[in-house]
Amino acid sequence: MPLEDCRTIELPKIQSSKGNLTFIEQNRHIPFEIKRIYYLYDIPGGEVRGSHAHKSLQQFFIAASGSFDLILDDGYNKQRYHLNRSYYGIYLPSMIWRVLDNFSSGSVCIVLASDYYDEYDYIRDYDEFLARVIYRDNV
Repeated sequence: MPLEDCRTIELPKIQSSKGNLTFIEQNRHIPFEIKRIYYLYDIPGGEVRGSHAHKSLQQFFIAASGSFDLILDDGYNKQRYHLNRSYYGIYLPSMIWRVLDNFSSGSVCIVLASDYYDEYDYIRDYDEFLARVIYRDNV
């Protein structure tokens, strides 16, 4: 999938003097059914997360608190996103290499996933990822 298929999605934000509320509805705000939610937190300074791609899984990343960077790579181009607002997220289709870094102190990254955990869906070797991209694009 090309990087153009990745996109920032603004989520609803209901403001009140009592605080703000944001919600996410599957197949409405994000283009898939949510089957798994996980979150990253207490990331030590300078640590990097991710460094993999998925064969079929789609995901949606949100900085629920603090900030972090999401570096996306489709095998041809790379793009860095800085996430720091809880009412914006980044949609990733399958076959996008992702690296998360530059976590601020106290940051929380929430990830919505289109399927249950499946180790077989992971591509953890960058050279294998590139080979799959090139093969896909030449078939």
